[in-house]
Order: sequence, then structure tokens, then C-alpha cells
Amino acid sequence: MNVSFNGFGENVATFETEGSVSAGIPVMISSSGKVKAANGVFCGICVGERNGYAAVQLSGYVKAAFDTEPAVGYTKLIGKNGKVSTDESSGREYLVADVDTAAKTAGIIL
Repeated sequence: MNVSFNGFGENVATFETEGSVSAGIPVMISSSGKVKAANGVFCGICVGERNGYAAVQLSGYVKAAFDTEPAVGYTKLIGKNGKVSTDESSGREYLVADVDTAAKTAGIIL
């Protein structure tokens, strides 16, 4: 790809973690001020975790591993098994800017 979207509109917040959370996985709000690995609609992608706290990117461009390959453009996604996955019935719409089929990653604007 000849262009880069890195840094576009990045917004990161710190949350306490509930359960196992690691960098690169989609997360969802689990209770007040806490996140857990997403199994459904996600609020953002964890970009780092340490000592029970997670830095969660809530907006901007982020690369995420995918379970089912999304189409570029506006696509409904959920978090599933630590990855993003397409789900037309219950997913939230995100802008998929690029897809790397070899690396199994998608560039998403949250």
C-alpha cells in the first residue's frame, strides 16, 4: 500500500481489565470503567495492557486481525475469539480502509 493511515484521529483511554485482555484484540465495556475481550459489538481495540489496566483505542485508524475477511468500505463487525469478524445481523458499522489477506489483518477506522 502506498499510503499510510497511521495516526489518523487516534484516541486512547485507559480502563481496568476484566478477564484476559491483550494488545490487538477488540474489547467491550464489561462494567463501570472496565473492559473485557469482546464477544459481540466492540468499543475499541486494546493497544496495550499492564497490571490489570488496558489502553484502548476508541477512534482513529487501527490494524486488527480478522476471523472472517471483511470487505473494504463500511462493514458491520463484531469481536470474536480475539479478532474482528463480519456480522451483518448484529455488527456495528466501521470503515474498513484496507485488507491484507496474507497477514489476515484489516485497517479499520473506528
